[in-house]
Amino acid sequence: MGRVTQRRKVHKFVLDGSPQALEHPVRYKEDVLAVEEPLEIRLGQMSFSVTMRTPGDDFDLVAGFLVSEGIIWEPGQLVSERFCAGENEDGVQTFNVVDAQLRPDVERPDTGRNVYTSSSCGICGTDSIEAVRKSSRHSPKEDPVTVPVRALAALPDKLREAQAVFAKTGGAHAAGLFRIQDDGTTELLCLREDVGRHNAVDKVIGWALRSGQLPLTGTVLQVSGRASFELVQKAAMAGIPVLSAVSAPSSLAAELADDAGVTLVGFSRGHSLNVYAGRDRILEAERVDVAVD
Repeated sequence: MGRVTQRRKVHKFVLDGSPQALEHPVRYKEDVLAVEEPLEIRLGQMSFSVTMRTPGDDFDLVAGFLVSEGIIWEPGQLVSERFCAGENEDGVQTFNVVDAQLRPDVERPDTGRNVYTSSSCGICGTDSIEAVRKSSRHSPKEDPVTVPVRALAALPDKLREAQAVFAKTGGAHAAGLFRIQDDGTTELLCLREDVGRHNAVDKVIGWALRSGQLPLTGTVLQVSGRASFELVQKAAMAGIPVLSAVSAPSSLAAELADDAGVTLVGFSRGHSLNVYAGRDRILEAERVDVAVD
């Protein structure tokens, strides 16, 4: 997988009380880690932001980030993307700087964010909550899609089955874009992995922009972590009507989901799930009557 993963020697302590553990409590082994490196995003060679990410699908990441920031919303506004020159101490190209050329009529932000954005934070450095309540060009409020609850609850397992980086490292988030038919048939449209959960979502949204599929009407975005405010914001900006997470949402995420018309699901664990906003889109499972002799 190239720079997506990296091997490292580790000391493993085994404390299970077994005879082997008592004789050799410390073992030397190789572990596989998910790579984390900085990516500088430039707009017309002017620095705009730096984010920590897992290398790979970087053009999708930049495109999705620009959609999430409300700068672009259709593929024609993004003229080109290219890696800028940059080498490490060994003279090897790092591919850690992407320059995005926007169409001349696209309004550029006045200044760059000028902040370091960690892999755990999607909106660090913004001045206020109101600053990130952007007006989406692809509002999901009127999306009439409905989703069978059993098919929705099955998405975390389908996501996990497709997570190649997580399978090797145990250290990568994933975002999967699904389309679910009324009969429960599920289609995985796109999956992206990254050390940052918001990066994984941006990579999915960027894939959709670059392939001309925005707005993402009638889709479900399943994420491997919690449902934070910034993930609901990104879903709304891309016109995604349903966001499902395996962990908890925040209170602000639920409030924004109500405002934006996003169905928000948390604690989706296969056998149960909680709906925090947009209950009307969830189709209940048919009741099965059991005959008693």
